[in-house]
Amino acid sequence: MRRSSPFWLIALLIAVLSTSGCLFHRRPVEDQYSKAPLLQATRQELIDIVNRQADATQSLKATVDIDASAGGIKKGEITDYKEIRGYILALKPGQLHMVGLMPIVRSTAFDMVSNGTEFKLWIPPKNRFVVGQENVPTPNSKNPMENIRPQNIYDAVLISRIDPDTELAVLDDNGFEILHDSKGHRILRPDYELIIILKDGNGPRLSRKIVFGRTDLKPHRQYIYGPDGKLVTDSHYANYKEYDGINYPSRIEINLPQEEYDFTFNMLKVEINSTLSQDQFVLDQPPGAEVIRLDRPQSSLVEEKGPPLAQYK
Repeated sequence: MRRSSPFWLIALLIAVLSTSGCLFHRRPVEDQYSKAPLLQATRQELIDIVNRQADATQSLKATVDIDASAGGIKKGEITDYKEIRGYILALKPGQLHMVGLMPIVRSTAFDMVSNGTEFKLWIPPKNRFVVGQENVPTPNSKNPMENIRPQNIYDAVLISRIDPDTELAVLDDNGFEILHDSKGHRILRPDYELIIILKDGNGPRLSRKIVFGRTDLKPHRQYIYGPDGKLVTDSHYANYKEYDGINYPSRIEINLPQEEYDFTFNMLKVEINSTLSQDQFVLDQPPGAEVIRLDRPQSSLVEEKGPPLAQYK
Protein backbone atom coordinates (compact mmCIF):
# COMPACT_ATOMS: atom_id res chain seq x y z
CA MET A 1 0.00 0.00 0.00
CA ARG A 2 1.40 3.40 -1.06
CA ARG A 3 2.06 5.87 1.75
CA SER A 4 0.10 9.10 1.37
CA SER A 5 2.05 12.36 0.97
CA PRO A 6 2.09 14.40 4.25
CA PHE A 7 1.45 17.57 2.25
CA TRP A 8 -1.70 16.02 0.79
CA LEU A 9 -2.90 15.14 4.30
CA ILE A 10 -2.29 18.71 5.54
CA ALA A 11 -4.24 20.12 2.61
CA LEU A 12 -7.12 17.74 3.31
CA LEU A 13 -7.15 18.68 7.01
CA ILE A 14 -7.28 22.41 6.23
CA ALA A 15 -10.12 21.86 3.76
CA VAL A 16 -12.17 19.86 6.28
CA LEU A 17 -11.64 22.29 9.14
CA SER A 18 -12.45 25.30 6.99
CA THR A 19 -15.80 23.82 5.97
CA SER A 20 -16.64 22.96 9.55
CA GLY A 21 -15.81 26.46 10.78
CA CYS A 22 -13.29 25.24 13.33
CA LEU A 23 -10.20 26.89 11.83
CA PHE A 24 -11.45 29.99 10.06
CA HIS A 25 -13.90 32.67 11.04
CA ARG A 26 -15.04 34.99 8.31
CA ARG A 27 -16.77 38.27 8.99
CA PRO A 28 -17.88 40.93 6.53
CA VAL A 29 -16.12 44.28 6.46
CA GLU A 30 -18.76 46.98 6.49
CA ASP A 31 -18.24 50.69 6.32
CA GLN A 32 -20.30 52.70 8.73
CA TYR A 33 -22.18 55.62 7.24
CA SER A 34 -23.07 58.83 9.00
CA LYS A 35 -26.73 59.22 9.86
CA ALA A 36 -26.58 63.01 10.06
CA PRO A 37 -29.14 64.83 7.88
CA LEU A 38 -27.65 65.87 4.55
CA LEU A 39 -28.19 69.11 2.66
CA GLN A 40 -28.63 69.32 -1.09
CA ALA A 41 -26.94 71.73 -3.52
CA THR A 42 -26.39 72.07 -7.24
CA ARG A 43 -23.11 72.76 -8.95
CA GLN A 44 -23.98 76.43 -9.41
CA GLU A 45 -25.11 76.79 -5.80
CA LEU A 46 -21.72 75.48 -4.61
CA ILE A 47 -19.91 77.87 -6.93
CA ASP A 48 -22.01 80.72 -5.53
CA ILE A 49 -21.12 79.68 -1.95
CA VAL A 50 -17.40 79.91 -2.76
CA ASN A 51 -17.71 83.20 -4.62
CA ARG A 52 -19.90 84.90 -2.01
CA GLN A 53 -17.41 83.97 0.70
CA ALA A 54 -14.45 85.09 -1.40
CA ASP A 55 -16.07 88.40 -2.35
CA ALA A 56 -17.13 89.11 1.24
CA THR A 57 -13.65 88.44 2.68
CA GLN A 58 -11.16 91.06 1.54
CA SER A 59 -8.74 90.94 4.46
CA LEU A 60 -7.86 88.77 7.42
CA LYS A 61 -6.15 89.65 10.68
CA ALA A 62 -5.66 86.73 13.03
CA THR A 63 -3.85 85.73 16.20
CA VAL A 64 -3.24 82.00 16.14
CA ASP A 65 -1.64 79.15 17.98
CA ILE A 66 0.45 77.15 15.53
CA ASP A 67 1.32 73.49 15.64
CA ALA A 68 3.79 72.65 12.90
CA SER A 69 5.73 69.63 11.74
CA ALA A 70 8.55 69.29 9.25
CA GLY A 71 9.81 66.17 7.55
CA GLY A 72 8.50 62.92 6.21
CA ILE A 73 9.55 60.17 3.84
CA LYS A 74 12.04 62.35 1.97
CA LYS A 75 13.87 63.45 5.11
CA GLY A 76 13.42 60.18 6.98
CA GLU A 77 12.19 61.87 10.15
CA ILE A 78 9.55 64.29 11.42
CA THR A 79 10.17 67.20 13.77
CA ASP A 80 7.19 68.68 15.64
CA TYR A 81 6.97 72.31 16.74
CA LYS A 82 4.28 72.95 19.33
CA GLU A 83 2.66 76.01 20.87
CA ILE A 84 4.03 78.62 18.49
CA ARG A 85 2.13 81.91 18.76
CA GLY A 86 1.55 83.45 15.38
CA TYR A 87 0.09 86.52 13.70
CA ILE A 88 -1.36 86.50 10.20
CA LEU A 89 -2.27 89.43 7.99
CA ALA A 90 -3.76 88.75 4.57
CA LEU A 91 -4.96 91.37 2.11
CA LYS A 92 -6.34 90.84 -1.36
CA PRO A 93 -5.09 90.55 -3.96
CA GLY A 94 -2.21 88.34 -2.81
CA GLN A 95 -0.50 90.05 0.13
CA LEU A 96 0.48 88.10 3.24
CA HIS A 97 2.47 88.85 6.40
CA MET A 98 2.98 86.06 8.90
CA VAL A 99 5.05 86.08 12.08
CA GLY A 100 5.81 83.11 14.34
CA LEU A 101 7.13 83.42 17.90
CA MET A 102 9.22 80.92 19.80
CA PRO A 103 7.49 79.08 22.66
CA ILE A 104 7.87 80.53 26.19
CA VAL A 105 10.41 83.25 25.35
CA ARG A 106 8.19 84.70 22.55
CA SER A 107 11.17 85.82 20.47
CA THR A 108 10.68 85.85 16.68
CA ALA A 109 11.11 82.42 15.08
CA PHE A 110 10.30 83.61 11.56
CA ASP A 111 8.85 86.61 9.76
CA MET A 112 7.62 86.35 6.17
CA VAL A 113 5.86 88.66 3.72
CA SER A 114 4.64 88.30 0.15
CA ASN A 115 3.03 90.56 -2.40
CA GLY A 116 1.93 87.59 -4.50
CA THR A 117 4.99 87.76 -6.74
CA GLU A 118 8.03 88.27 -4.50
CA PHE A 119 8.47 87.07 -0.95
CA LYS A 120 10.88 87.76 1.89
CA LEU A 121 11.64 85.55 4.86
CA TRP A 122 13.60 86.53 7.98
CA ILE A 123 14.80 83.70 10.24
CA PRO A 124 16.46 85.35 13.29
CA PRO A 125 17.76 82.10 14.91
CA LYS A 126 19.74 81.44 11.71
CA ASN A 127 20.44 85.12 10.99
CA ARG A 128 19.17 84.51 7.45
CA PHE A 129 17.15 86.75 5.16
CA VAL A 130 15.70 84.89 2.17
CA VAL A 131 14.40 86.70 -0.93
CA GLY A 132 12.79 85.02 -3.93
CA GLN A 133 9.99 84.79 -6.43
CA GLU A 134 6.86 82.87 -5.49
CA ASN A 135 7.02 80.80 -8.68
CA VAL A 136 10.68 79.78 -8.30
CA PRO A 137 11.05 76.09 -7.30
CA THR A 138 12.16 75.52 -3.74
CA PRO A 139 15.91 74.86 -3.29
CA ASN A 140 15.24 71.92 -0.92
CA SER A 141 17.05 73.65 1.90
CA LYS A 142 17.95 71.74 5.04
CA ASN A 143 16.14 74.48 6.95
CA PRO A 144 12.42 73.66 6.42
CA MET A 145 11.29 77.29 6.74
CA GLU A 146 13.35 78.27 3.67
CA ASN A 147 11.25 75.90 1.56
CA ILE A 148 7.95 77.57 2.47
CA ARG A 149 6.25 79.91 0.03
CA PRO A 150 3.94 82.47 1.71
CA GLN A 151 1.60 82.31 -1.28
CA ASN A 152 0.71 78.75 -0.28
CA ILE A 153 -0.43 80.04 3.11
CA TYR A 154 -2.35 82.91 1.51
CA ASP A 155 -4.20 80.60 -0.90
CA ALA A 156 -5.22 78.39 2.02
CA VAL A 157 -6.49 81.05 4.44
CA LEU A 158 -8.36 83.02 1.75
CA ILE A 159 -10.05 80.64 -0.67
CA SER A 160 -10.20 82.40 -4.02
CA ARG A 161 -13.34 82.77 -6.10
CA ILE A 162 -14.11 80.55 -9.09
CA ASP A 163 -13.80 82.69 -12.21
CA PRO A 164 -16.15 81.46 -14.97
CA ASP A 165 -14.01 83.19 -17.61
CA THR A 166 -10.87 81.20 -16.80
CA GLU A 167 -12.10 78.21 -14.79
CA LEU A 168 -14.55 75.37 -15.31
CA ALA A 169 -16.06 73.72 -12.22
CA VAL A 170 -17.28 70.12 -12.46
CA LEU A 171 -19.41 68.58 -9.69
CA ASP A 172 -18.64 65.12 -8.29
CA ASP A 173 -21.31 64.00 -5.80
CA ASN A 174 -20.06 60.43 -5.38
CA GLY A 175 -17.35 61.13 -2.83
CA PHE A 176 -17.22 60.64 0.93
CA GLU A 177 -15.64 62.41 3.86
CA ILE A 178 -13.86 60.02 6.21
CA LEU A 179 -14.73 60.73 9.84
CA HIS A 180 -13.98 58.82 13.04
CA ASP A 181 -16.15 58.20 16.08
CA SER A 182 -15.01 58.32 19.71
CA LYS A 183 -13.66 54.76 19.45
CA GLY A 184 -11.68 55.47 16.30
CA HIS A 185 -14.05 53.62 13.97
CA ARG A 186 -14.19 54.95 10.43
CA ILE A 187 -17.43 56.65 9.40
CA LEU A 188 -18.22 57.71 5.85
CA ARG A 189 -20.31 60.78 5.12
CA PRO A 190 -21.26 61.78 1.56
CA ASP A 191 -19.76 65.04 0.35
CA TYR A 192 -19.74 67.33 -2.66
CA GLU A 193 -16.55 67.96 -4.60
CA LEU A 194 -16.01 70.76 -7.08
CA ILE A 195 -13.21 69.86 -9.48
CA ILE A 196 -11.88 73.11 -10.93
CA ILE A 197 -10.19 73.08 -14.31
CA LEU A 198 -8.05 76.07 -15.31
CA LYS A 199 -8.33 77.10 -18.94
CA ASP A 200 -4.92 78.57 -19.81
CA GLY A 201 -2.86 78.98 -22.98
CA ASN A 202 -1.24 75.57 -22.64
CA GLY A 203 -4.57 73.77 -22.49
CA PRO A 204 -6.88 72.86 -19.60
CA ARG A 205 -5.34 71.51 -16.40
CA LEU A 206 -6.47 70.55 -12.94
CA SER A 207 -6.20 73.60 -10.70
CA ARG A 208 -8.13 72.94 -7.49
CA LYS A 209 -10.58 70.65 -5.80
CA ILE A 210 -12.89 71.97 -3.10
CA VAL A 211 -14.69 69.49 -0.85
CA PHE A 212 -17.95 70.57 0.81
CA GLY A 213 -19.52 69.04 3.90
CA ARG A 214 -23.06 67.90 3.29
CA THR A 215 -24.18 68.89 6.79
CA ASP A 216 -23.32 72.59 6.39
CA LEU A 217 -22.39 73.11 2.70
CA LYS A 218 -19.14 74.79 3.72
CA PRO A 219 -15.66 74.06 2.33
CA HIS A 220 -14.07 71.37 4.48
CA ARG A 221 -11.02 70.76 2.32
CA GLN A 222 -9.17 72.34 -0.60
CA TYR A 223 -6.55 70.77 -2.82
CA ILE A 224 -4.40 73.08 -4.96
CA TYR A 225 -2.32 71.71 -7.84
CA GLY A 226 0.68 73.19 -9.65
CA PRO A 227 1.18 73.51 -13.43
CA ASP A 228 2.92 70.12 -13.40
CA GLY A 229 -0.14 68.45 -11.90
CA LYS A 230 1.51 67.84 -8.52
CA LEU A 231 -0.37 68.60 -5.30
CA VAL A 232 0.88 71.89 -3.83
CA THR A 233 -1.35 72.31 -0.78
CA ASP A 234 -3.91 70.18 0.99
CA SER A 235 -5.94 72.29 3.42
CA HIS A 236 -8.54 71.19 5.97
CA TYR A 237 -11.15 73.59 7.41
CA ALA A 238 -13.11 72.88 10.60
CA ASN A 239 -15.16 74.46 13.40
CA TYR A 240 -16.65 77.36 11.49
CA LYS A 241 -17.57 80.36 13.61
CA GLU A 242 -18.97 83.80 12.85
CA TYR A 243 -16.41 86.60 12.84
CA ASP A 244 -17.61 90.10 11.98
CA GLY A 245 -20.72 88.64 10.36
CA ILE A 246 -18.80 86.14 8.20
CA ASN A 247 -18.45 82.40 8.77
CA TYR A 248 -14.80 81.42 8.88
CA PRO A 249 -13.04 78.25 10.10
CA SER A 250 -11.52 78.47 13.56
CA ARG A 251 -9.14 75.64 12.74
CA ILE A 252 -7.13 75.34 9.51
CA GLU A 253 -4.59 72.64 8.75
CA ILE A 254 -2.30 73.28 5.79
CA ASN A 255 -0.21 70.43 4.45
CA LEU A 256 2.58 71.19 1.95
CA PRO A 257 3.48 67.72 0.63
CA GLN A 258 6.37 68.76 -1.62
CA GLU A 259 8.08 70.69 1.18
CA GLU A 260 7.00 68.09 3.79
CA TYR A 261 5.71 70.83 6.07
CA ASP A 262 2.44 71.01 7.96
CA PHE A 263 0.83 73.98 9.73
CA THR A 264 -2.22 73.83 11.98
CA PHE A 265 -3.73 77.20 12.87
CA ASN A 266 -6.02 77.38 15.89
CA MET A 267 -7.66 80.78 15.75
CA LEU A 268 -7.54 82.78 18.97
CA LYS A 269 -8.71 86.10 17.54
CA VAL A 270 -9.98 86.85 14.05
CA GLU A 271 -10.87 90.14 12.38
CA ILE A 272 -12.42 90.07 8.93
CA ASN A 273 -12.18 93.11 6.64
CA SER A 274 -10.36 95.31 9.12
CA THR A 275 -8.33 98.12 7.57
CA LEU A 276 -4.77 97.06 6.77
CA SER A 277 -2.11 99.48 5.49
CA GLN A 278 0.63 98.75 2.97
CA ASP A 279 3.38 99.36 5.52
CA GLN A 280 2.10 96.30 7.41
CA PHE A 281 3.37 94.19 4.52
CA VAL A 282 6.92 95.54 4.49
CA LEU A 283 9.89 93.49 5.70
CA ASP A 284 13.26 95.23 5.54
CA GLN A 285 16.56 93.39 5.43
CA PRO A 286 18.04 93.31 8.94
CA PRO A 287 21.57 94.73 9.23
CA GLY A 288 24.23 92.04 9.32
CA ALA A 289 21.97 89.24 8.10
CA GLU A 290 23.12 86.57 5.66
CA VAL A 291 21.12 87.22 2.48
CA ILE A 292 19.98 84.33 0.28
CA ARG A 293 18.49 85.13 -3.11
CA LEU A 294 16.58 82.21 -4.61
CA ASP A 295 16.27 83.78 -8.07
CA ARG A 296 19.98 83.24 -8.69
CA PRO A 297 21.92 80.09 -9.64
CA GLN A 298 22.53 77.73 -6.74
CA SER A 299 26.26 78.55 -6.69
CA SER A 300 25.53 82.22 -6.03
CA LEU A 301 22.48 82.09 -3.76
CA VAL A 302 24.30 83.57 -0.79
CA GLU A 303 25.28 87.22 -0.85
CA GLU A 304 27.77 88.86 1.43
CA LYS A 305 26.35 89.93 4.77
CA GLY A 306 24.87 93.35 5.10
CA PRO A 307 26.73 96.28 6.64
CA PRO A 308 27.62 95.88 10.32
CA LEU A 309 25.31 97.35 12.89
CA ALA A 310 27.89 100.07 13.69
CA GLN A 311 27.16 101.74 10.34
CA TYR A 312 23.55 102.33 11.40
CA LYS A 313 24.33 104.04 14.69
